[in-house]
Amino acid sequence: MHKFFVSKENIMENTAYILGEDVRHIYKVLRLKPGDKVSINDCCGEEFLGSIKTIDREQVQVEILEKLNLDNESNIDVYLFQGFPKSSKMDLIVQKATELGVKGITPIFTDRVVVKNKQGELKKVDRWNRIVKESCKQCKRSIIPKVNNPMEFKNIQQLLKNIDLIIVPYENEQNTGIKNLAQNIDKNKIESIGIIVGPEGGFAEEEINTLKDIGANIVTLGPRILRTETAGFVCTSLLMYEFGDLGGSN
Repeated sequence: MHKFFVSKENIMENTAYILGEDVRHIYKVLRLKPGDKVSINDCCGEEFLGSIKTIDREQVQVEILEKLNLDNESNIDVYLFQGFPKSSKMDLIVQKATELGVKGITPIFTDRVVVKNKQGELKKVDRWNRIVKESCKQCKRSIIPKVNNPMEFKNIQQLLKNIDLIIVPYENEQNTGIKNLAQNIDKNKIESIGIIVGPEGGFAEEEINTLKDIGANIVTLGPRILRTETAGFVCTSLLMYEFGDLGGSN
């Protein structure tokens, strides 16, 4: 069953109104018809079973049949702070981070980030949020994560203040890994985790020292050096397995 995110203001009484790009996708690509069942999410976590009433080129009207008791969100809030990668790698990063269950993504400019035009990167945020939304449909997320505007490394401390556990994968760390960390921490006290991943050139030593000063846990992900996009996926997966819902409940 296909899923669509509809803002609360477009859900009135027992009717949801699908607008924008989804309309063309419904009649042109999916070829859905009146009577077909769809899942409607109000962008705030509530899910409904609906039946398509009418389809035209401007909107799709969906009759709300019942509220669904569905929540596909992790019990742990994971936030990814990603050192800006080269080329279009951020497209893949936001897509896969969404599938893995992160609650928010913030691209960061670190010392070794190679970006020709920082202002130009700001223009990509809308595209990344569209990628996130499409990924949410595919993986049946209950809430759409937000990709924030890129920010300088020195400014992320404010966002980290209320996060319970900060994890920084670092290629020069050899001793402490996520396995060891998870065994020596009270998981019941961890409700939020921040993952900070460096760019292709890694973190500068001064940046690692700054992160240590604010209580970040510098960890190794293993003996092999991973690409920046891979490091984020692996770290998120391991933390979702140890603290969240990845791997199932049994």
